[in-house]
Amino acid sequence: MTTILVTGGTGTLGRLVTERLRADGHEVRVLSRRTRPYAVDLREGGAGLEAAVTGVDTVVHCATTQTGGDEKAAGNLVAAARRAGVRHLVYISIVGVDRVPFPYYRTKFAVEKLIEESGLGWTVLRTTQFHDLLVRMLRGLAKLPVVLLPAGVRDQPIEVAEAAARLAELAAGAPAGRVEDMGGPEIRTSESLARSYLKAAGRRRAVVNVPLWGKTYRAFRDGGHLAPGLAVGKGTFEQYLAGRRG
Repeated sequence: MTTILVTGGTGTLGRLVTERLRADGHEVRVLSRRTRPYAVDLREGGAGLEAAVTGVDTVVHCATTQTGGDEKAAGNLVAAARRAGVRHLVYISIVGVDRVPFPYYRTKFAVEKLIEESGLGWTVLRTTQFHDLLVRMLRGLAKLPVVLLPAGVRDQPIEVAEAAARLAELAAGAPAGRVEDMGGPEIRTSESLARSYLKAAGRRRAVVNVPLWGKTYRAFRDGGHLAPGLAVGKGTFEQYLAGRRG
């Protein structure tokens, strides 16, 4: 079995990837900013990062932040991986990063390009949004008496454990380049997802669809973040909500 480093290995996705790889018999190192022995801020790099990648066959790059610095972090990781002779770098990205001009998506797309041009063996998997992300967003919106949603936008949420299983499978294999996207099992209106969440949470709120403007809204409304032909996920949003209540 191989030695695999999982960046962001204590996060929602990285933790499940780590568990799956260890269950399959791999030696797994977990890199995060606060978890020893590989407590590393990728944006800073340094000796800790060099130690983390030394002797590693494959890196699964799950670490990310919406507060900035992903490109710098990926650059440091790629440079360290090259010096250490890492053979395979696996990256998790998002469906639509090349079609939706949302700032975070643009950053993810830039990281994809950096990895593709790294000189390392690489694999990139794009998925639609995870169920838990939608729940966090809806929980925040439901703090107001009225849940305001962007009119005409649909979503295709997927179970994070399914994405983790696919990443672990890819990490155990040879570099595959850009692999097929993973979409959730259903494409749903934002309103229907919001109503399902409110029902599960036992919260009574009015739901109002608000037309917006701009290129980003138009791209989301046109479905640039969806994968209708690749609805390979099994777990539905309602099943996820039922599991949370259980």
